Parts: sequence; structure tokens; C-alpha cells
Amino acid sequence: MPRSNRPRRGGRRPGPSSTSGDEPDDAATGLGPGGGRFESFGAVDHAVRNVTGAAAVKTYRCPGCDHEILPGTPHVVAWPLEGPVHLGAAATDAPGRRHWHTPCWSARARRGPRVR
Repeated sequence: MPRSNRPRRGGRRPGPSSTSGDEPDDAATGLGPGGGRFESFGAVDHAVRNVTGAAAVKTYRCPGCDHEILPGTPHVVAWPLEGPVHLGAAATDAPGRRHWHTPCWSARARRGPRVR
């Protein structure tokens, strides 16, 4: 017998998603439908998104350790919630967007960016 795609009686229906209003919306942050999170670093709030190894196709330089992030390496992308991104520009247009190794992003408070 073929499967019915109709909802069953008495089943839970998904309600409208509630937003608390505390966080900026996706259009303003550039996070998009994939989501992400918001973290504070110093006096600046950042939008942070994890990048899977499959999605990492370019080589980047981590500002925490000054080493390369090779293609296929899972890492974190972070950008400040000020300036062009906050005004609605795409996340790819953000001048402050940086790719970090995940441990380097976690340890950023204990060490500053490496200077060449």
C-alpha cells in the first residue's frame, strides 16, 4: 500500500517559528537560512558560521595562528555585526569576514592575532 502524505488526526502541527527579537534577522546578518550563531569578542558582536570539510574548497589563512586552512578542513567563519553586513550586504561581501581554525577561534581570547 502506498504511503499517505496527509497529516494524521490529532497529530502535532508545526507552529509558527517564534523569534525573540533579541537577535538580528538573517537578512541583516548575512547568516542566511543555514543559520549560525552570534558570539561576542571584545566589545563587538560577531556572526559565526561553521564550515564543513566538504564545503571548504579554497585555501584561507587563519588570523589566529597565521597558518593555512587547506581545502577539506572544517573551520569557522566569523564577521563583525557592524558595517556592510549589518546594513544588509551579503556575508560574502563583508570586509571583516575571516576564516579561523575552530580551536583558534575558541582560543582567541587567550591570544591575539599573529602579525607577520
